[in-house]
Parts: sequence; structure tokens; C-alpha cells
Amino acid sequence: MPKEKKEQAQTGGVEKGKEIRIVTRPVVTPGDLEKNPRAIKLLYIISLSNGISEKALMSLLYLMKQSGYDLGYSFTLLTQNPTSRDVLNELTMLKYLGFVEVNAHKKLVATGSGKEFLDSHMGIIGGDAENIRKLFNDLKPKIAPLDVEVDVKSRKKA
Repeated sequence: MPKEKKEQAQTGGVEKGKEIRIVTRPVVTPGDLEKNPRAIKLLYIISLSNGISEKALMSLLYLMKQSGYDLGYSFTLLTQNPTSRDVLNELTMLKYLGFVEVNAHKKLVATGSGKEFLDSHMGIIGGDAENIRKLFNDLKPKIAPLDVEVDVKSRKKA
């Protein structure tokens, strides 16, 4: 193993070394989210539901795609349950920014800062907001059993 050499300054035997500066930079910023209308629409869908499980959200987005409103997510069916890596990545981004959190009942909920961000950026969603709201209300009965299933499982563990 090579030994590290330390440089000594000629002034009084003080060691001179390299200084490492650590600069923290956020992985993702609200500015990055502004450039991603799909993630803003996802935040809007989460805010429409007053708590939705990840499983129910995946099913809702899949059913929305089947109904003709495609957000651009690709889904894989695993034992009749749709899943999408893109949705999971955008959920992680929303959680990291503090716009979405998981409550005690294992449901995704838009936080106060998420709702504020959404209010100030509704122009990005534009006319799609009404289409999304209508589809959400039409498809909500189909995903309700999935949310109940998550409720029952979380109560058993508690």
C-alpha cells in the first residue's frame, strides 16, 4: 500500500494539506418540477383524492389510460395490478420536495406546500384539470376497494 506524503511548510512545521469543501445541492428543485407537467398532473390527482394508496393510484392512472387520457406512463401488469417505474420515480420526487407525504394509513396526501405549489402552477395543467377531475370522479368507485384493502392491512399491523 502506498503511503500518503504530507507536505510540510517551511514556516514553523505547520502541515499544509488540501482542503475539501462540501457543497450541498438539492437533487431536484421546484424549478425542475415546473418543467415536468406530467408530475404536476400527478400532484393534482393526489390532491383530488384526500388520501390514496400507491396501489390505487397506479390502478387509477392505468384506468385513465384505458379510458383515453394518457399521461405518458408505461405500465406493466403484475398479477392483475398495474405498476410503473415512471410513476414511482415521480412520486419519489414529489415526496423529496415535500409536496406529497404518506400518512399513518399508508395513503399519499398532498401537503400544504404541495397545494400551494399546485395553486400557483395550475396554468401548466390548463384545460386538462376539468378532464382529470371528471375522470377521477368516474373512476373513483373502481379503485375504492383497493384503498379499503390498504386500510384493512394497515389496521391489522397496528
